[in-house]
Amino acid sequence: MKIIKKLPGLPVERALGVLSGRWKAVILHVLLDGPQRTGELEKRIAGIAQKVLIEQLRTLEEHGMVMRRPSRGERQGVEYLLTPLGASMRPLLASLIEWGTHHAEQQDDLERLLPCEAVVRPRAR
Repeated sequence: MKIIKKLPGLPVERALGVLSGRWKAVILHVLLDGPQRTGELEKRIAGIAQKVLIEQLRTLEEHGMVMRRPSRGERQGVEYLLTPLGASMRPLLASLIEWGTHHAEQQDDLERLLPCEAVVRPRAR
């Protein structure tokens, strides 16, 4: 059964279903920087296993959030990029970051928050 058929019917639950998973929001956040090869994504996201990265990318692809295309440049392979639907997550991801910080403040738990740089490395230029 395709993953898309397992999504809940309520819109808010559907949105959460698309984003659920340990790395999906992080992957989308990193792809906001532009198309990237699997190896680059693996280097940029600290602690993600290649197998998990590929599984999450395939799920995001099935949900219409990312797409694969042949790599541009000298090396053969594929790169991943956001679809317009995936790119539409930009304001939502920013709001979730803001709300997560607000929640930690309200719960007196700010000391446990990590900066994005703790998980996402800067893109090599």
